[in-house]
Amino acid sequence: MAALGRSENGRIRVGIYSSIASGFLAELLRSFGEQHNHVQIELIDGNPEEHVAAIRGLKLDVAFLTGTRTWQDCDSALMWSEGVFVVLPERHELAIRTAVDWRELSGEAFMVSETAPGQEIYDYLVRKLADLSWHPDIHVQSVSRDNLLSLVAIGRGLTVVSEAMTVTNHPGVVFRPIKGERLPFSAIWSPNNDNPAFRRLLSMARTKAGSESGKKRGYQ
Repeated sequence: MAALGRSENGRIRVGIYSSIASGFLAELLRSFGEQHNHVQIELIDGNPEEHVAAIRGLKLDVAFLTGTRTWQDCDSALMWSEGVFVVLPERHELAIRTAVDWRELSGEAFMVSETAPGQEIYDYLVRKLADLSWHPDIHVQSVSRDNLLSLVAIGRGLTVVSEAMTVTNHPGVVFRPIKGERLPFSAIWSPNNDNPAFRRLLSMARTKAGSESGKKRGYQ
């Protein structure tokens, strides 16, 4: 029991909705694992509604979701933000640019995956392109995120990803930031969750978020 209280043993179930290839979440999980290597961390993909239902039922300890929405019967905290990148075929005319804006993309066809976070990307694209008075041309594909990038490579359309995904090396595509676009990410959890290992992870996440926020203010 003492070891469990010190987070040296136990399990944390984490709902994710974005890539953990790099960035805040990858660094958080790596640091936590180094300090508490006997704690098992279980990662679960899913959409926000599924994750929040699991959190309310104490089947998930925490979920890291895009946005700053408040969820009934849950606590939340803004943790980090990431740039938004368009994925282009390497021969696309915009591939030579270092960054693009929405007006340059407004006439393009886009694709999203049927699996998470496809629906959220779909909604995001609809909002952004509708603001430019363009009827969005968005196709839902029943493939994984990796295979979606393969479809981009062969010219079937474009897609968008968060910054953490851009460290992956996928043949035939390039990632270009969309000017002025950033996605906030929040942690969501149940106030009734007394899992000591999870509480240690949450404390570490808050400390890391505060430290990174302070660094950004220092650069301004």
